[in-house]
Parts: sequence; C-alpha cells; structure tokens
Amino acid sequence: MNITPLSNHIIIKPLDSEKMTQSGIVLPESKEEKPTQGEVVTVGPGKRNDKGEIIPMSVSAGQKVLFKKYGPDEFEFEGQKYLIGDEDDVLAVIG
Repeated sequence: MNITPLSNHIIIKPLDSEKMTQSGIVLPESKEEKPTQGEVVTVGPGKRNDKGEIIPMSVSAGQKVLFKKYGPDEFEFEGQKYLIGDEDDVLAVIG
C-alpha cells in the first residue's frame, strides 16, 4: 500500500463477518451494521506531546483490532475498502 497515515492515524482493513440465518442464508456484511473488527494495515508515527516529542503508537501493522463503530472514516483505494481513524478509535487488540 502506498498510503502513509500522518500523526496518530491508523488504516484498517475491515474483517468480513458474514452471518448465517437459521435457514442457512448467508447475510453479507453490507446488509448488517458497520464492521467493528479489522486488521491494521499501516500506522502513522504517533502524536506529538507538548514538548514536541512523538508518542509511539500502541498498535502495529498486522494486528487484529476492535474499533468504534462510528469512529473511523471509510475510503476506497485500488478497489479495496479501508477505514482510517485515530488511535483513540481502537478499543482493543484481538488475540
């Protein structure tokens, strides 16, 4: 990926979470609520404190995360959907 987030921004690839009804019909993600889990693709260098020092990010590329439902913004790059948000939008690391 040729996108580098700035400051404490994170780019996340949403995880597909298909759900199956009791009768066996698969409901795609688009028919349900917004995703809340994804894999971190890339992260920015971190936010600066009052002294101008960079505070390191607490997540890194490749980690699976749980994030706020309405926190990150959606965008499309090279035909793939991604989310971009602040480090504060991430609630937990999965696994």
